[in-house]
Amino acid sequence: MSSVLQTRNLFKKFGGFVATNNVNLNVAAGARHALIGPNGAGKTTLINLLTGFLEPTSGSVVLNGDDVTRRSQHQRVKLGLARTFQINRLFADMTVLESVTLAACEQRGIGARFWRPVGSHGEAIDDAAALLAQLRLLDVAHFQTRDLAYGKQRLVEIALALAARPSVLLLDEPAAGVPTEESRELLETIAQLPRDVSIVLIEHDMDLVFRFADRISVLVGGSLLAEDVPEAIAADPRVQEVYLGEAGHG
Repeated sequence: MSSVLQTRNLFKKFGGFVATNNVNLNVAAGARHALIGPNGAGKTTLINLLTGFLEPTSGSVVLNGDDVTRRSQHQRVKLGLARTFQINRLFADMTVLESVTLAACEQRGIGARFWRPVGSHGEAIDDAAALLAQLRLLDVAHFQTRDLAYGKQRLVEIALALAARPSVLLLDEPAAGVPTEESRELLETIAQLPRDVSIVLIEHDMDLVFRFADRISVLVGGSLLAEDVPEAIAADPRVQEVYLGEAGHG
């Protein structure tokens, strides 16, 4: 299966501290790929290298076959890499449909003209409504975003990222702070997104990870300890020792 996102011999040093140590990550097309590891393993640093928020000390990042190592965050979004971001005040004061329509207009290059009458943005509204349907948000389309339950707000953040039509979506702990029942529904909804979007998930809740992922990479001390299917990761004694605990996970 072809890779949509790769790192090659990726290093990131902060002074004498090696935060990312020779990481070779491969994310397959259509994957539901989880990135796990103990606190301080370097997961967020790696995500920041993938998105262009940080520049590597050495090594490269390849997106859909193109070396994007020196590309800006904005350029990487245009090339198909998106990550979720916290809803800012603008979106919090808008309805869910308005928020996602604005993001869809931005993707179409008409963001500056958004405030024309809504009727002139029919295609963008259709795009937004289709995304809300995929994420099970149509029933709250006309609610102000700030009035939603926290789990629904996280889904709106994902809808905003998906409006950029990415081929790869990076999710950094999307279930953080979300009540357990909501978090299960959240991850199930994400897992059922069309397979033309490959998803990389950072998540500390192992139950969620093992329900969601078809491949798992384990990061320890900035290095990739293991990368395999969930069953193999759960059975790996090195992973159990550093992270999962002796009981492992089924």
